Amino acid sequence: MLRLPTREDAAEFIALSRASRNFHRGRVAPPLTPEQFADFLNRSREETSSCFLICLATTGAIIGAVNLSQIFRGGFQSAYLGYYLGGQYAGQGYMTEALHLMLKHAFENLKLHRLEANIQPRNLASIALVKRAGFRKEGYSRRYLKIAGRWRDHERWAIIAEDWSQQRRYWPRMHADKRGSEKIRGK
Repeated sequence: MLRLPTREDAAEFIALSRASRNFHRGRVAPPLTPEQFADFLNRSREETSSCFLICLATTGAIIGAVNLSQIFRGGFQSAYLGYYLGGQYAGQGYMTEALHLMLKHAFENLKLHRLEANIQPRNLASIALVKRAGFRKEGYSRRYLKIAGRWRDHERWAIIAEDWSQQRRYWPRMHADKRGSEKIRGK
């Protein structure tokens, strides 16, 4: 399930991020200190963001985060998508489910028209994830984003509302149940 982050989540989230340092190295820089978590929490409350923690529905344990940033309104109706899991939860289908929940939120609740995900070319698991969700590769950006002190190349992947609407017909059964709206809490 997805839920909004709170101050009370700091210790658990930081512990997850620290335990996943090697897994995240060079790909993403999640909060590792209370100050960084406070910054994350502040960004999550801005009008131009929509941030959620990814939690196990059975226990409520935090296993990652998914967010929309730089939400543009007006004629654009677009945002950038970011996501990551704790290393021990990778490869088990959790991010696939979280991504589908975030797409539903973005296109149905926020009424966005387009989402863009920028992914490093060597991150094959992430590329496979967005492909399964219906994203299309739109380009390549050299030295696009600075991560862990280095400018890194990224592929640009995007999905628009019309493609999402068509793609969602083919989602696994777990994403089509009527309880889907209950899997996002706090919005």
